Amino acid sequence: MKDFVKNQPLLKEIIDLALDKKALHLIALDVRGLSSMTDFMIICHGNSHPQVKAIADSIRKGTPQKPRHLEGYENQNWVLIDYFDIIIHIFNHDQREYYSLERLWDDAPLKQFSDE
Repeated sequence: MKDFVKNQPLLKEIIDLALDKKALHLIALDVRGLSSMTDFMIICHGNSHPQVKAIADSIRKGTPQKPRHLEGYENQNWVLIDYFDIIIHIFNHDQREYYSLERLWDDAPLKQFSDE
């Protein structure tokens, strides 16, 4: 599988910003050709509401452009940040297990990341 992240500077920047805040089990999905909503999805989680908020804040404030849409920031169970071509899902651990978005996109090329 080719490394689709390498040629996508904003995608790489978002991944780095999330990992800086210790995002857990971070994956990037290439959904081009599978979804008309976006080209890439990032899914990760934090172990607490403050960590979910820190990940979301790091991405929102650390990217050169403003997101098109932000949802779920108030309750910090599932924060969605939409940058048109990239949609980021930041869950708390329990919500991620419950919704298991990764399974919805089984056909998409996937790349896993860790801060180790």
